[in-house]
Amino acid sequence: MVDTTPSFIKEMPDALKQPVIKLEVKDLGVTYVGRDGTSIEAVRQAELAVLDKPGVGEIVVLLGPSGCGKSTVLKCIAGLIAPTRGEVWVGGVKVEGVGRDRGMVFQQYTSFGWLSVRDNVAYGLKLAGVPPRERKEQVDHYLNLVGLYEYGHLFPKSLSGGMKQRVAIARTLINKPKLLLMDEPFGALDPHTRWEMQTLILDISRQEDNTIVLVTHDVSEAVYVADTCYVLAPRPTRILHRVDVPFFAERNAALKAAPEFRAIEKQLLDMLYGSAQGTAG
Repeated sequence: MVDTTPSFIKEMPDALKQPVIKLEVKDLGVTYVGRDGTSIEAVRQAELAVLDKPGVGEIVVLLGPSGCGKSTVLKCIAGLIAPTRGEVWVGGVKVEGVGRDRGMVFQQYTSFGWLSVRDNVAYGLKLAGVPPRERKEQVDHYLNLVGLYEYGHLFPKSLSGGMKQRVAIARTLINKPKLLLMDEPFGALDPHTRWEMQTLILDISRQEDNTIVLVTHDVSEAVYVADTCYVLAPRPTRILHRVDVPFFAERNAALKAAPEFRAIEKQLLDMLYGSAQGTAG
């Protein structure tokens, strides 16, 4: 079993080792039953812990090969899938279904086609009965945050793929979830737009003090956005490694060619290929 305790906690004096855990996944297992009655084990003993760090935005990446079960882990955190075994806790409360403390952004674009960008972003607040004036102020803030303020009057059919994902992110963030969950949100985007969206997520994490859990199979993306990266095994997945990504003073396009960036990339690639060959532990 992998020790998921962050290294900086291990190094603290014992008297200070009382972290508040924002997200905890305990002995998680998920087995599906197919239409023919065959059991398919998707997740086997996944465990991780993410600390609450007030005032410090954090991005946690679940990195694994396609089809390994990492999205299943994320959906268990979201409450969209009930685990076969184990538990998920968010803010000290056991997850037993979906909740407003978790917001999900999918790879597929999920905007309401009959609503404008502004009305899409305001949708959750309107359902919650937030007064119009306050609703407008919050919508303005989040449209500015994702760079869509000037496009609020448009409808989704007029938007590019990257802009549609910005709408989905703003619509999720405006509900102020404790966790922003992202399931390969940039997988369908071209490389340049993907880089722009990765940079946007970094900015949002710092400005909004969010904890973001992002699923990807792209090693370069993981290194670029992550503060912490969990490497997952092929299906049935489990946590193989926890890697603290070094702090980079500036994260930009040039960083991806830097030796220190490439070194972490190689470390993660070796872990992934080693797990595929059954050599990683």
